[in-house]
Amino acid sequence: MSEIDPPPLVVVPPGTGQTGDLGPIGVEFKLWGRDTGGVLSVVEHPFPVGALVPPHLHTREDEFSIVTQGAIGFRSGDREAVLESGGYITKPRGEMHTMWNAGTVPARMIEIISPAGFEHCFLEVSELIAAGERDIAEIAAIAERYGLQFGEPDWLPDVIARYNLTPP
Repeated sequence: MSEIDPPPLVVVPPGTGQTGDLGPIGVEFKLWGRDTGGVLSVVEHPFPVGALVPPHLHTREDEFSIVTQGAIGFRSGDREAVLESGGYITKPRGEMHTMWNAGTVPARMIEIISPAGFEHCFLEVSELIAAGERDIAEIAAIAERYGLQFGEPDWLPDVIARYNLTPP
């Protein structure tokens, strides 16, 4: 038997949790690393119609997404998929990826991030935006602290055109 105490029981009722704006999409914080012993964090992302997350890659964590409403498109490396409610997808660290609302109604997904910690990047960006700041240099500095790298892959214009998206 381990001498390490398990993390406390955390209950997050539906519709609760801190919320924020990340620019193209929103964020709702559900489970923080402190709630899971650092193993993972969970956030939800609402995607307005036309929303596109800037292409990026993670150097420290993997992401696992579950679509819960609408249709969300995913591109990771050279693979692309559009998933509707109930669809799951993995987005491994080190691979350029993006997500977008692939439909004509608002969409939503749950994001499981492992290991935990990246939820604080979302928090810092949402606090910056809430303060009326959208300074690209400051957002880039936050991203760098969390090992997040942005890119402009050659396939991005095609995705934007096919789904009539608002470019980042």
